[in-house]
Amino acid sequence: MVDKPASIVDAHQHFWDLDRNYLPWLCDRELVPFRYGDYTSIRRSYGIADYREDTDGWPITKSVYIEAGWDRADPVAETRWISGVAAATALPSASVGWCDLAGPDAGEVLAAHAAFPIVRGIRQKPAAVDRPQDARRGAAGSMDDPAWRRGYALLAKHQFSFDLQTPWWHMDAAAELARDFPGTHIIVNHTALPSDRSAEGLHGWRRALETVAAQPNVAIKISGLGRRNAPWTVEANGPIVRDTIAIFGVECAMFASNYPVDRLAGTFDAIYSGFLAATADRSGSERRKLFHDNAVRFYRLHG
Repeated sequence: MVDKPASIVDAHQHFWDLDRNYLPWLCDRELVPFRYGDYTSIRRSYGIADYREDTDGWPITKSVYIEAGWDRADPVAETRWISGVAAATALPSASVGWCDLAGPDAGEVLAAHAAFPIVRGIRQKPAAVDRPQDARRGAAGSMDDPAWRRGYALLAKHQFSFDLQTPWWHMDAAAELARDFPGTHIIVNHTALPSDRSAEGLHGWRRALETVAAQPNVAIKISGLGRRNAPWTVEANGPIVRDTIAIFGVECAMFASNYPVDRLAGTFDAIYSGFLAATADRSGSERRKLFHDNAVRFYRLHG
């Protein structure tokens, strides 16, 4: 049995107060299409007390709040709100906001986010398709879109990183984005979404990760490994964890819960115990990097 780390940074988590704030996908009557299927069970407020209950027994000392689908009409309000939460509860330790990078006001929105010391970066999901065979380069709103790239270029002005959530079949565009903007770190979200666990699907996923991992300014978060109508198990997800670390290297990968969203996939204990089991052959210093040190470095959590 591998001992738990002395300290853990949860590199991807969410809070939401649905009595006070409008998050359309959680508040509107109709559910949106979601990779885990029916997400009715998480359509309720989730705060620090809920998170501490879910993570009981695990030494979470810092966390990174990732934008949670807030009302797009006022993205800076999310940053203002989470800054207040952090001041009151000591978590999260940093946040990643949202901005329409192709929008005419992208510069103003980024500057407004930057006024809050808690902000480390931006996430906006670029245009993507649902199947690898449909992937095409150059779509509006994609990582190739000149208007989107103009907004992306402004991240460096604020020393912001970019959290990239997109399926693995768009990693070729991500690799070119990283190459063209070497001063901006990209942090790939949710293991590049390896939902297709067929031999062919996993082969494509591994090749895609190799393509983007070759860029020195790209890291990855190992999270979001749930599958629809299937429990989170180390038998199913351990090979994904190990392959990701082998491809990116122990210096450029980090673990994260995606809670409370990944409540739909498994308990926090099941997920983090799975991470431990999948890295049982790693040294203690390597596990510290995966569970703590790399997130501290990439999200600048010192102090």
